Amino acid sequence: MSTPSPVGAQFPVRAFGGPTALFEYGGLRFLTDPTFDAPGDYPGPDGPYLTKTAPAAATPTELGPIDVVLLSHDEHPDNLDHSGRALLADVPLTLTTPGGGRRLGQGAKGLADWESIELDRPDGGTLTVTAVPALHGPGPRTEVEAITGEVVGFVLTADDLPTVYVSGDNAQLTLVEEIAQRFAPVDTAILFAGAPRFDELFDGSTLVLDSAQAARAAKILDARRVVPVHYDSWAHFTEGRDPLIAAFTAAGLADRLDLG
Repeated sequence: MSTPSPVGAQFPVRAFGGPTALFEYGGLRFLTDPTFDAPGDYPGPDGPYLTKTAPAAATPTELGPIDVVLLSHDEHPDNLDHSGRALLADVPLTLTTPGGGRRLGQGAKGLADWESIELDRPDGGTLTVTAVPALHGPGPRTEVEAITGEVVGFVLTADDLPTVYVSGDNAQLTLVEEIAQRFAPVDTAILFAGAPRFDELFDGSTLVLDSAQAARAAKILDARRVVPVHYDSWAHFTEGRDPLIAAFTAAGLADRLDLG
């Protein structure tokens, strides 16, 4: 297991808004849940069901080459929008859910919970990406997945590199505890937060971590640094930057919160 690096020695994570972030690890460039559409509505059978409120901080053409997309799920446009789907055609590998791997086709690989894949590093050696469990709402897996679909998170490890956790759209701290049992301490946790909710789903309960839960997840993981994403740019995200700062401050973890 790798040793957490000093806070000042962290690798950069660039967040673009929503769930989308870019980082380099082991010489490979990873992008999470690509969403680059302009602000607007995404229609459902009864009218708009998701509304994007702000543009991404960059365009796909400004990113440079991407080696791997870590896609928590492909079924919701706030995790993979039209521009994001177009971007996947230029990415050699997209790691996602088993169902997403089948739907997306060439270049995509679905991973079951705890399944790992080794990736070659440009400078020699390998790194490992392990799929870890996530649930997009409260309750038992069968009930949650019947409503919001399959979701996956990821842990990145290598003998000479710090451990990185990308939560995906996970709402359940019991799963974070399972992940911590195998991988803690975590050097960098990219936590999807924002407390998204809809009155008609799960009685208005949050579908992804709220700010207090994100702080609790950081403690469970013994995370040296937390980079929150998935808390801005969409109308159904109910907790933004200020609640995150307040929650991490209340938990005594303000020094671990990296808001860029």
